[in-house]
Amino acid sequence: MSRKILVTGGAGFIGSNFIHYWVDRYPEDTIINLDKLTYAGNLDNLKALEGNPRYYFVKGDISDSEVVGGLFQKGLNVVVNFAAETHVDRSIGDPDDFIRTDVYGTYVLLEAARHNEVECFIQISTDEVYGSVEDGFSRETDPLMPRNPYAASKAGADRLAYSYFATYDLPVIITRASNNFGPYQYPEKVIPLFVTNALDSIPLPLYGDGLNIRDWLFVDDHCRAVDLLIQRGEKGEVYNIGGGNLLTNQDLTGQILKYLGLPETLVRRVRDREGHDRRYALDSSKIKKLGWTPGADYDNELKSTIDWYRDNRWWWEKIKSGEFKAYYQKQYSNR
Repeated sequence: MSRKILVTGGAGFIGSNFIHYWVDRYPEDTIINLDKLTYAGNLDNLKALEGNPRYYFVKGDISDSEVVGGLFQKGLNVVVNFAAETHVDRSIGDPDDFIRTDVYGTYVLLEAARHNEVECFIQISTDEVYGSVEDGFSRETDPLMPRNPYAASKAGADRLAYSYFATYDLPVIITRASNNFGPYQYPEKVIPLFVTNALDSIPLPLYGDGLNIRDWLFVDDHCRAVDLLIQRGEKGEVYNIGGGNLLTNQDLTGQILKYLGLPETLVRRVRDREGHDRRYALDSSKIKKLGWTPGADYDNELKSTIDWYRDNRWWWEKIKSGEFKAYYQKQYSNR
């Protein structure tokens, strides 16, 4: 039986990878991609789907109740909300858009969903809502301690979504994933930024002492996890999705340069980010009990990701010559 899936933020990094995944796995389903096409939204991510009769793109803002309401009236089965402002540095400089999109936009979607029956509403959250974790691993029942405006906006949306399950019995499931990597990631994030900089012999701006730790998850594994939760997840529950690849930013940088055969003299130490969380780490045992495990081999997928950026200059060169260039120069000029 075919389904109608609304993917918000589907022109972004994880959203576009999810759409490719879903179209390949469930070709009988219809995908509606709602994206505002802010600076990080890129329809080049989905060029391969142009002309596909079961894929539709709608340019619009999740905060626009008229646009959202009209889409829900088409009889949606599943909603996956990837739409969000996500870059911590930008949230520190200008939090307004993060509150408007991440919190209010989620509210608009939830309101539309409760007035139009859906089978499943997936709210994509993040491991950053737990705040910095000195040791051990964050569990879904741990307190939320976000330490920057981006993480706080995602925590607000996360708990707002849960409230719609508790109050209105809306079939909500919340995911908290670790740092994703893979193709089509906007080059303000560390892996595509460092890879593309290295390819052009531009310094790699490494924050502070470089010892901040992140858990890396290949984007396809994230897509598989969301798929599993749509099929078998328990409504009203939160699921951590971690890759199990804990690395310091310094070690990650070294891996990138080593694979490209470039010297570590390309690394430029810059002043640390304000409120920079030291460590994230997730306990993913809950979703593993449903049958999910991260299938990607980290080393191989990091290499394949580096190769993708090396082989697809057409994709990122025009991004880095536009709005990104002005932002990047301003961001690091005083560091």
